[in-house]
Amino acid sequence: MKIKESTMVFVRRFLFMLYYFKESDWKQLRKFLNYASVSSGRSKPFIILDSMLSVFRYNVSFKDYFCFRFFELSNQERDQWAGTGHMYEFQLKMNPKKSRGLLENKSLFIKKFNNLIKRDCYTLDEISSDRLLAEKALRSDSGLLVLKNSMGQAGAEVRIIKAKEFTYDRLIEYMTSMKLDLVEEYVIQHSSLMELSPSGLNTVRIITQISGKKVDFVGARLRISVNSSVDNMAAGNLAASINMRTGIVDGTGVYSDITKKDQTIHPVTGVNITGFAIPHWDAVIEIARQAALMTPENRSVGWDIAVTENGPELIEGNHNWCKLLWQLPVKRGLKADLERFQK
Repeated sequence: MKIKESTMVFVRRFLFMLYYFKESDWKQLRKFLNYASVSSGRSKPFIILDSMLSVFRYNVSFKDYFCFRFFELSNQERDQWAGTGHMYEFQLKMNPKKSRGLLENKSLFIKKFNNLIKRDCYTLDEISSDRLLAEKALRSDSGLLVLKNSMGQAGAEVRIIKAKEFTYDRLIEYMTSMKLDLVEEYVIQHSSLMELSPSGLNTVRIITQISGKKVDFVGARLRISVNSSVDNMAAGNLAASINMRTGIVDGTGVYSDITKKDQTIHPVTGVNITGFAIPHWDAVIEIARQAALMTPENRSVGWDIAVTENGPELIEGNHNWCKLLWQLPVKRGLKADLERFQK
């Protein structure tokens, strides 16, 4: 039985490795390889071989190997990190494929969680058949609209436009040509978050875990835009850990790019990141708790929440929440934190 199980694990991780070969950003990995070689004093061939072996031994991707700084860690330290393969298996168990549609499709998400969403949101079909809805959207108080592909992920296929530059016909034509099928009112964030970083909407990621009828909080992170209209780490932005009890940022801002230094102050605005207090923190926690209880079939979800002057605004939920955003800001592997939920 053990031999059969070990064989299945090997095959599964071999398939993962083939996927990593296909999907990896090789330009980025070459940059990371050069950095790791200089930083560790180890040869590039050694690091390449070590990263490939780590796929099998620690269930991580090539990018994980560098982002987790495995080239500096002992075997015991490496085993503490939850990598891409491990997270895929955990999240598949927690969030079955038949239940994920609600979180994958932004249009379905908005309808389900409409009581937690204050901004106006319309599908392309709705504004195409009702000109008044489109004209209402174009009169947005902020003067901006957010256009999305309802199935897009990680900030991809998102466009922020100036409403005054669009007529009804041009809006329909633009969304159709760009394959964008959702238009949302632009959320105006809290003034303190605007001072921290005005280039994009800076959201709070809160990770919840359903255990029976109880909601556990696995972590909270502040996503911070850096000269970007989105706040995803993958787009070159910062992330920082938030103390769950106080709502205060208790660490530095970190990049997923290992060649960049951590930041205690925002590199553009100069506002302190460490010690930053999230406004309306108790309400932010509460909206995440309510959202989690509304989809108990998805037991492990990362909720993106904006904070306005009037309180929190639910943006979206992620069944495949990011292991980098979760672990890099605290500078340690958190795999053990998930083990109690798998029993």
